[in-house]
Amino acid sequence: MVYGDRVKIALVDSGIGLLAAATAVRELRPDADLVLSSDPDGLPWGPRTPQDVTARALAAAEAAAAHRPDALVIACNTASVCALPALRARFEPELPVIGTVPAIKPAAAAGGTVAIWATPATTGSPYQRRLIADFGAGAPVTEVPCPGLADAVQYADEGAIERAVAAAAALTPDDVRSVVLGCTHYELVADRIRAAVRPGGRPPVLLYGSAGAVAAQALRRTGERPEPDATRTGALTVLLSGRASELPQEALAYPEGRLLSGVGAAR
Repeated sequence: MVYGDRVKIALVDSGIGLLAAATAVRELRPDADLVLSSDPDGLPWGPRTPQDVTARALAAAEAAAAHRPDALVIACNTASVCALPALRARFEPELPVIGTVPAIKPAAAAGGTVAIWATPATTGSPYQRRLIADFGAGAPVTEVPCPGLADAVQYADEGAIERAVAAAAALTPDDVRSVVLGCTHYELVADRIRAAVRPGGRPPVLLYGSAGAVAAQALRRTGERPEPDATRTGALTVLLSGRASELPQEALAYPEGRLLSGVGAAR
């Protein structure tokens, strides 16, 4: 692949969960070009077989790679679990591939009880249990399934978001200190999750998403440094199941989507 002079970061997800990581990249490098490749024709990926997820993630990644990015971020926990080896085999070393892993390690290091909010398919999975064993540092960890939350966020369904967040909060221990957001969609409603877990004026919990770490790693893999004061000249390319498009209307329900839509032009 031939790269241009400006840094360009591509992000892949089934839907708008990639907005959080894309915004984190934009905040670190306002001059970076972004390619957002999602798969509205095939979402949600969570209920699909690993083989299906891999095939759809590869297709979304191929569409993004055609725009010659300097790094490819898999901004999806499900795709990172199922497809990361295949994606790296396909694109590396020419194109660095960065996966998304729940931030269990820093949450455990903060001390106290930890809750991991994740999709029902991920909750209790060997993958998540292995992460807890490897990075949980012996902290008390509660796995909290969040049925319907990712879909509710994807479609900006306020009522469904409220119900799903409330149901997951009811399963979260009262003494929890940290909540790990184990699905990239959840980062778009982080404030609502924080409020639901700590009602009544109690001290807020610490929320641990992956967007910031993923964005920083993407820049490291490209050899670039953060320049948050750079001029906001970065362009935005949106691909929906491989088709050149604009951000879906649902994305504009979130500050991240509005920020991205106001910077650069789709091309």
